[in-house]
Amino acid sequence: MSNWPHDPDGEEGSEGMRKYDMAIIAKKVDEEEDFPLERDEFVDAHGDDPIRINYETVVSMADIFEYVEPEEFETITDMHKAVGAAMREGNFWDYHPQGADPEKKHA
Repeated sequence: MSNWPHDPDGEEGSEGMRKYDMAIIAKKVDEEEDFPLERDEFVDAHGDDPIRINYETVVSMADIFEYVEPEEFETITDMHKAVGAAMREGNFWDYHPQGADPEKKHA
């Protein structure tokens, strides 16, 4: 395991492995207070935080946000959409609702 600033499966991480990826990222923001949200400021604050992708994989928040394109999110929904696209783009998720390559292969 990498030397994370906190336990990826502890209360600061995935609440004892009950939560994964998007749920962990979402709890780092306040829907009312933090938006609009600057991507780079968010990564500066949380980039080293561990994000559990599945039972065997933990990556840093910065690894995921390398694939996030918008520089600012107006709402938490905008952030969810951008992070979801980044998770697919970076192949962090094994499951793709449309298939990994929807033109050629369905889920």
